[in-house]
Amino acid sequence: DIGQNDLGAGFFGNMTIQQVNASVPDIVNAFDIYDLGARSFWIHNTGPIGCLSYILANFLSERDDYGCAKPYNEVAKYFNQKLKEAVVQLRKDIPQAAITYVDIYSVKYSAIQRNTVSEIKLVMLYKFCGKISHNVCYVGCGGTIDVNGTEIFVSSCERPSVRVNWDRIHYTEAANKFIFDQISTGAFSEPPLPLSMECHKN
Repeated sequence: DIGQNDLGAGFFGNMTIQQVNASVPDIVNAFDIYDLGARSFWIHNTGPIGCLSYILANFLSERDDYGCAKPYNEVAKYFNQKLKEAVVQLRKDIPQAAITYVDIYSVKYSAIQRNTVSEIKLVMLYKFCGKISHNVCYVGCGGTIDVNGTEIFVSSCERPSVRVNWDRIHYTEAANKFIFDQISTGAFSEPPLPLSMECHKN
């Protein structure tokens, strides 16, 4: 998602939520591909980062009704607000460009809502997080970690067809299909056009 890595890097760089929020305008203003020749833009916002296992496992915070870290999702929403404002300005600055803004946050959050909280959390990595130490959460899938003298292989989650994400960050094929099916219709796009039309200037 656009901006997700930047926000995550801030959180794991010991920045407060307020500091990450303050960095958002600089992140948004750093995007510049028009000068490289791009004329058709698909700009989707960032997803609900507070619903990802690597955030849930590492940061204690208020949870919403679906088990997501509410303050971290608020940062994502603020980022999306600033990104949308930038898109509005882009349309004024370069009226000859085709610019589609896609609300990926709403689609991904609806995918979270369709699953139980236990399904969101049940990834192999998350099972170790919090039970042993926060440092465990930095081990990616396919890695190993020593736990009390025993080397443990960190695999992806079981039953990915019913999971939202298969490791601490990435969405499963099933979740991505649900997301694609929603956005391909244009229902979450501005302007609300299907994929086949979104690269054309109206």
